[in-house]
Amino acid sequence: MAVYAVGDIQGCAVALEELLDDLQFDPQTDRLWLTGDLVNRGPNSLETLRLIKGFGKSAVTVLGNHDLHLLAVAAGVKQLRPGDTLKKILRAPDCDELIDWLRHLPMVHADQQMRTIMVHAGVYPGWGSGRLQRRAREVEQVLRSDDYKGFLSNMYGRTPSKWNSELCGIDRLRFITNAMTRMRFVDAERQLDFAQKGPPGSQPKTLMPWYQHPETRCKNWRVVCGHWSALGYMRSGRIIALDSGCVWGGALTAVRLDGDNHRQLWQVGCSG
Repeated sequence: MAVYAVGDIQGCAVALEELLDDLQFDPQTDRLWLTGDLVNRGPNSLETLRLIKGFGKSAVTVLGNHDLHLLAVAAGVKQLRPGDTLKKILRAPDCDELIDWLRHLPMVHADQQMRTIMVHAGVYPGWGSGRLQRRAREVEQVLRSDDYKGFLSNMYGRTPSKWNSELCGIDRLRFITNAMTRMRFVDAERQLDFAQKGPPGSQPKTLMPWYQHPETRCKNWRVVCGHWSALGYMRSGRIIALDSGCVWGGALTAVRLDGDNHRQLWQVGCSG
């Protein structure tokens, strides 16, 4: 059995199928980890959802910010934005089934045997693996509840920008969601910055990539993430970043996570 992790697909279903062919992925024996942002911007979001859902338990996906945006639009609490490519999903006969499946996906996936955690954007400085998973369950619980539309309608916003264990209600859920799905840079006080989206080195001197903060935990875990296309494919210590900007003309990237094969790398350019 092989375990592969794949970066942000964002509707690039053709590139995903080519990549899976290169991997010789067999859903009967292999496992696929997907870093989130399955949909949006690319041309084939509907086909991407159907393909991955069809893999059943052979694929595990964490939610990304574009996936959450689709949920909010489908729930009727947000409007489509310029550049969104989600209409085919919303008009599909299996839309409700796909949305329900998406709503029940995890925010974080952890494999104790491989000591590997997958989260869309990264691990907030100061949170270890246990706290990360507990905070993820808070958001997962409300997304799977009858109250999920209320959460989605209040999910957007940049405040609060720093974690406080006394946060409650929507402020607490919004921060957790932002940290797990939108984080790139933080300052020395662990405040999230949402303005800077360029590669490391392009930010003001007061900011640093989240994984360089001195309070970064999970040091005994390998962290697999995506989200940051300007960062691209990167290995830094035990961090593996896999969003190499396929939807922007870059590549869709996969690595193998299991055993002694964890240095293997595959990349396929976006071809529509």
